[in-house]
Parts: sequence; structure tokens; C-alpha cells
Amino acid sequence: MLTIKGMSCAHCVNKVESALEGLNGIESAKVNLKKGIAKVKYDETRLGVNEFKEVVGEVGYEVESAQ
Repeated sequence: MLTIKGMSCAHCVNKVESALEGLNGIESAKVNLKKGIAKVKYDETRLGVNEFKEVVGEVGYEVESAQ
């Protein structure tokens, strides 16, 4: 689960989900705007938090924490 800073609308949710789902190795990414989180299912041998931070940053948001 990722805590994401800066989202304020449905468009933000779509941008973050699309960015995450564009990574090779992502099974699914679901963003909850109200809670400010993204639940990500992914191949841990191919991806990690650094890749998530990078791609979320590229679309204008910030990953504050990952659990």
C-alpha cells in the first residue's frame, strides 16, 4: 500500500492508476482518493518502492510512504 500526497480529484486517481499500471510487472493498481492510498499488486522480483515513487512523481504526485 502506498500513501500518495497531492491527489484531489478523480482525474488525479486516473493519472496515478494509469502511471502505476504502465509499469511492467504490475498486476493491478487501485487508488482510493478519500484515503489517499494506492493498493498495488505486483511482481516483487521486478519492481519496488523506488519505481513506484519515480512513476508517481512523473505524473505530479508524491509517494509519502509504502507498506
